[in-house]
Amino acid sequence: MAGTSAFLLFFVLPLQQACAAGDPVAGRAAFAKCASCHQVGPSARGGFGPQLYQVIGRRAGATTDYKYSPAMAKAGFVWTEDKLRAFMKAPGDVVPGNKMRFWGIGSDRQIDDILAYLRSVK
Repeated sequence: MAGTSAFLLFFVLPLQQACAAGDPVAGRAAFAKCASCHQVGPSARGGFGPQLYQVIGRRAGATTDYKYSPAMAKAGFVWTEDKLRAFMKAPGDVVPGNKMRFWGIGSDRQIDDILAYLRSVK
């Protein structure tokens, strides 16, 4: 029994945590559906949507190179991974009245991968 507990503690749990953290390579591929509107990277600029470089930890509606909807400009929160996860799943539920025309991503795995990609872009 102790051997099973040690196996779970040292091998299975870290593997589950790594999987939950997402795969940045898969996330880059999944981000393709976002890339028609959003850019990431040090030279990213707002276009049809705001740039998402270093979005985690940034106040919603805060970049100066994009004209946000009044709803997003007044959202009053900081983008955490949990908030981004919820927004990617159902944008209108997180910020009602935002102007993003996207129905959401249904796959939790794909959302984890996209978040891993966003974290990896330096």
